[in-house]
Amino acid sequence: MLAVVLTLTTGTVDAVSFLRLGKVFSSVITGNLALLGVAAGSGNEALAVSGGVALGGYAVGVVAGGVIARTPAAGQPVWPWRVTAALMAETGVLAAFSAVWVAAGGYPAGVQQQTLLSLAAVAMGVQSAAVRRLGQLSTTYLTSTTIGVVVPLVLRQRPGEAPRSLAILAAFIAGAVVGAVIASYAAVWVPAPVLIPIAAVVVAARRLQRAG
Repeated sequence: MLAVVLTLTTGTVDAVSFLRLGKVFSSVITGNLALLGVAAGSGNEALAVSGGVALGGYAVGVVAGGVIARTPAAGQPVWPWRVTAALMAETGVLAAFSAVWVAAGGYPAGVQQQTLLSLAAVAMGVQSAAVRRLGQLSTTYLTSTTIGVVVPLVLRQRPGEAPRSLAILAAFIAGAVVGAVIASYAAVWVPAPVLIPIAAVVVAARRLQRAG
C-alpha cells in the first residue's frame, strides 16, 4: 500500500514536468532518451537541453538514493529503515522543488524551469533507487510492471503480484491526472499533490518501524 501511495507522487511529478518543464519526464528515462533522439533529429535545442537536464538529475538521484538505501540483503525486513531514510531525502528535494515553484508563482520559465526539472528528476532518481531495495518492485519505471500484469492475464496464471501492480499503475495514472489538472488550472497548488502522498508514506513507514 505504501508503494501504491508513493506512485501518486510519481504520476503528479511526471505530468507537471511534461506539461510545464520542457516536455520531458522526470522518471520515464526511456521516454527521455527517445526525446533526445527526437531533439537531435529535429534540431530542437530546447528539447535537447531539457532532456539532458532530466537525465543528469535522475542519474544524480539514483546515486544518492543508492548510497542511502543500499541494496537488498538476505533477511531484511519488508520495509527497511534505509528505504524510509531515502524517501525522507526525496521529500526534502521535493520541498525545495515546491519552494522554487511557489516563488515562480506557478509559472516557471528560464532558469527556474530548468532548476525545477533538475530537482524533480533528482527526486525520482532517489525514489527509484530506494524502492529497488524492496525487491522486484518499482514506483517510477512501470514497463515491467505492465508486463507483469498482462502476461499472467493472457496465460491465465495465478494473479501473484498482479493486484499490487494494477494498483500501482492506477495510482500513477491518477497522480498524472491530478498533476495535469492542477498544473493547467490551479498551478500555484502543484506542491500539494507532489508532497502529500510521499509525506504520508514517510510518516506511515516511521510509525510502522517504531511499532515493530
